[in-house]
Amino acid sequence: MHDIAPYHRWQDDYDAAHDKNSPFYGRVYDEFYYTKKVYNHYIHPQWDEFGSQTLYMKILFVDHEEGFAVFEMIGEWNDCLYNDIMYLKREVVDELTKQGIHKFIIIAENVLNFHASDDCYYEEWYEDVKDEDGWICLLNLFPHVEEEMDDARLGYYINFGKRLNEVNWRALRPKGLLEKVEDLMMVKRRLH
Repeated sequence: MHDIAPYHRWQDDYDAAHDKNSPFYGRVYDEFYYTKKVYNHYIHPQWDEFGSQTLYMKILFVDHEEGFAVFEMIGEWNDCLYNDIMYLKREVVDELTKQGIHKFIIIAENVLNFHASDDCYYEEWYEDVKDEDGWICLLNLFPHVEEEMDDARLGYYINFGKRLNEVNWRALRPKGLLEKVEDLMMVKRRLH
């Protein structure tokens, strides 16, 4: 896991450590000193901590004019033991929604497991963004992670599934990714 670094090709467009509005503003990273772990596995030092013991993230892009953010996640998403969604919601999402961010794209291809608890924070997040025609989308979930989220009925509040799992997001620029996800959201609305 220590070799999996956050996606860096958009860094010239956005760097959360240099964005005064970012919850991670001013962070300094050591490329060679590994201290963060998911259980007993060290992870790359570029990942950001936000309060969870097993889940880390990187804000890859924020566009305040368009009102969207792209996160990349790594680790185990464990609401049951560690209430990861509470930390994500309070420490990161709430800060961004105050600034008008209402569309969230979460790249979850490095989320290895998901353990559900109640859905209160997901519901709150959904309520925070829905009036602005906002949404929350998870991209590229492992099948077992998607199944756990589906079993927890999180689909009421966040979007995930087959079409969103097939997005080749690395081939796109941030606004191109937003357009692709919005197109998929329109298809989903038409099907329902």
